[in-house]
Amino acid sequence: MVDFIRAVVLGVLQGLTEFLPISSSAHLRIFPELLGWGDPGAAFTAVVQIGTELAVLLYFRHDIWRIANAWLRSLFQPAWRGHQDSRMGWYIIVGSLPIVVLGIALKDVIERDFRSLWIIGTTLIVLGVVLGVADRIGAMRRSISDMTLQHALMLGGAQALALVPGVSRSGATISAARLLGYDREAATRFAFLLAIPAVIGAGVFQLPEIPGGENAYGTVPTLVATVVSFLVGYAAIAWLLRYVTTRSYLPFVIYRIALGTLTLGLVGTGVLAAGG
Repeated sequence: MVDFIRAVVLGVLQGLTEFLPISSSAHLRIFPELLGWGDPGAAFTAVVQIGTELAVLLYFRHDIWRIANAWLRSLFQPAWRGHQDSRMGWYIIVGSLPIVVLGIALKDVIERDFRSLWIIGTTLIVLGVVLGVADRIGAMRRSISDMTLQHALMLGGAQALALVPGVSRSGATISAARLLGYDREAATRFAFLLAIPAVIGAGVFQLPEIPGGENAYGTVPTLVATVVSFLVGYAAIAWLLRYVTTRSYLPFVIYRIALGTLTLGLVGTGVLAAGG
C-alpha cells in the first residue's frame, strides 16, 4: 500500500512538472529524497514520463495526425514535400536525433553520475537564469510556421541537454527557441511535439528494468504512477498553453532558482544525501 501511495504522489508530481520548464526529472529526484523515500531510479522516471507524453498525443492528436499524414504522403508524392506539415514531420525527426544518440551513448552516466543532487541543484539555477535571459531578450518575430531544418536541429541539441536532470526538456527547448526569435506559444508548442519521440522512446527503452529493479517501486505501482501522470499532465498542457500566450516565464525562473538554491543548501548541510 505504501508503494501505491508513493506512486500516486509521484504521478501527480510528474504530471504537474513535465510540461512546465522546471524539470520533472529533478522533482522526481528531489522530493522523494525530501520525504525519505529515496531515489525512485532513472527507469521509474523514464517510464512514468510515458504517461505525460500520452497526454501530449491526446491533446495534440489533430496536429499529430495532420503532420504524420502529410509526412507519409510526402514520401511518395513530390507535391506534398513542400507542405508545412510534411516539413514539420522531418523537423521533429531530425530534432529528435541528438537526444537519442546521446541518450544511448551516455546511458550509464545518466543513471549514475547525473542523478547527483549537486548537479541537479546547479542545473536548476543555471538553466533558470538562461530561461529568464532568453525570454527577456528573445524577439517575438517568428511563429511555428517559420521553423527550419537548421533551427529544428539546434532545438534538438538544446533538448538533449535535458538528459541531465534539472535542465528540463521543455525549458531547454523553449530557451533556445526564444533566443532564435520564436514567440512563446510557438516555442512551447514545438517543445511539446519534439519531446514525444524522445520521451516515449526512453520509456520503452527502460521498461525491461522496471520489474525487480533496484530503485523502482515495481511494475504495478509504476503503472499507477504513469496513469496518474497522464491525467494530471493533460490538464497541465491546456493551462500552460493558455498561460504563455499572455505572460512571461518569470515565475518559473524564480521557482527554479529558489528550488536549486534550497537543494544545494540541504545537500551542503547534510540534510539530504547527494547520491549519484
